[in-house]
Amino acid sequence: MLMPKRVKRRKQFRGSITGKATRGNTIVYGDYGLVSTEPCWIKSNQIEAARVALTRYTKRTGQVWIKIFPDKPVTAKPAETRMGSGKGAVEYWVAVVKPGRVMFEIGGVPESDAREALRLAMHKLPCKCKIVSKADLEGGVTE
Repeated sequence: MLMPKRVKRRKQFRGSITGKATRGNTIVYGDYGLVSTEPCWIKSNQIEAARVALTRYTKRTGQVWIKIFPDKPVTAKPAETRMGSGKGAVEYWVAVVKPGRVMFEIGGVPESDAREALRLAMHKLPCKCKIVSKADLEGGVTE
């Protein structure tokens, strides 16, 4: 699973996910991409499941780029624990994704294969997404 090697602080506040993605909203490396259409937290194991789906379908031809990284720790307290006594331990890591963020890119495969691979990867993610080509995102996502 993806996670940072080391962090400045072990625990973070939850924060808010308002607004649209101002960075990472264009396709840079590949020809086709998977763009988020709603805000969400994506766990490291969901990113890995989508990556596996992409590489398995394309039979490791072409290239896949993962453009999100889970750098936010999420804590949880054990079940049936009374209130108080501090914040829970870090359970998993998430990537904060805003609408318009390009999460995965794929290149070096035919369009039909790229679209099908991205469709399979889309089902592994917790948010609504859309498949776009490099030509669709010339000036970034404006919706």
